[in-house]
Amino acid sequence: MPAFCRECMGQQTGQGRQCVACGAARVVAHAELDRLAIAHIDCDAFFASVEKRDNPALKDRPVIVGGGTRGVVATCCYVARQFGVRSAMPMFKALRLCPDVVVIPPDMRKYQQAGQLIRSMMDDLTPVVKAVSIDEAYLDMNGTDAVHGTYPAMALARFAQRVQREVGVTISVGLSYNPFLAKIASDLDKPNGFAVIGQAGVAEFLAPRSVGIIHGVGAVFQERLARDGIKTIADLQGCDPAELGRRYGEEGLKLARLARGEDHRAVTPNGESKSISAETTFETDIADPDVLDQTLIALGERVAQRLRKADYSGSTITLKLKTPDFRQVTRSRALTAPTQLGQRIAALGRELLAKEPKGRRYRLIGIGISDLGPADAADRGDLIDVTAPKEAALERTLDRLRDRFGSQSVKRAVLMPKQPAHDPQSGPRTTKPLK
Repeated sequence: MPAFCRECMGQQTGQGRQCVACGAARVVAHAELDRLAIAHIDCDAFFASVEKRDNPALKDRPVIVGGGTRGVVATCCYVARQFGVRSAMPMFKALRLCPDVVVIPPDMRKYQQAGQLIRSMMDDLTPVVKAVSIDEAYLDMNGTDAVHGTYPAMALARFAQRVQREVGVTISVGLSYNPFLAKIASDLDKPNGFAVIGQAGVAEFLAPRSVGIIHGVGAVFQERLARDGIKTIADLQGCDPAELGRRYGEEGLKLARLARGEDHRAVTPNGESKSISAETTFETDIADPDVLDQTLIALGERVAQRLRKADYSGSTITLKLKTPDFRQVTRSRALTAPTQLGQRIAALGRELLAKEPKGRRYRLIGIGISDLGPADAADRGDLIDVTAPKEAALERTLDRLRDRFGSQSVKRAVLMPKQPAHDPQSGPRTTKPLK
């Protein structure tokens, strides 16, 4: 059975975890180890790891990257996770669970620098890299054996050592024969892990696991599946694929394939963007037009920020909606001129939404912009549209403030939580002066 030590990189015999040469309990062994080539790389608690790298005094302390009692946890380290703290948890709840935690405001510029360095190292491994986020990517290592002088698994282990040595953070590697299983594998041995899922016995491996491990099966969909008697992958495996398709549409057919470990997607390198979008899935289905409008405003700003960072403008807006029965609705309309403005992106999205049936509930809403072009074509203004240049200057100023003080440091008033009406009986309202 192919095996090697992740510490000294020595080849091993047998299946034991302890290296016969250096004694480290970091041996990777698998019957298919030298044949698998699809990897998922996930940095461990990335933002918090970068902060601990830069401040060694935090090494053994619980750390949260986030901010404000009304904010959420962006990332927490593994020490904090022992107290029950999780990413996306409201800050007030995280502080209640772990009162001694060190809270650090996000420094996205620092994280982006570390992420870009890791990405450049990935490019040294293979030209087929699909970045999912600043700290996560899929790699196709097929055909790289001659370049690295060894099979992909060992090249990936050397890459993990290099990241730890040169960037100062750890990564977890999942290795398999398709992206779905590689993603699952990368979560099996965190942090600083290396896990392998081969083809042999994959159905049995998946069977006892929750359907929630499948990407796209969020809390709402998971509840719906549970009501239909489907809680584990084994439950899916026992269903007729045609029946799953009848109940859940294309999502059901996808579930049937993934439950058997079948994922025929190729790892496609990140190329030139054809569109930029943002979306959100609600915890409960939403029909309230005010909530939907506010969500579109926030998503429009997010899309606009991504446009400006990528140095693009766009001319066509697409509204995406998904109903409780997973039916997807898309509506598009072209702008009269290219834009990078979040308010204009959201405004057209709201116009498209207003034409949909009143009272219809949605589980997901999203907005995107396509027909991308150069940034300098955006928001020039003319004799009729005299406000565009001023709006563009304002949004670029907001970008600079967010880059310096964090993404949540500046918000438009329309996105701020509504304050309760003032009660005259409660006395005068006091306001703290700005410092």
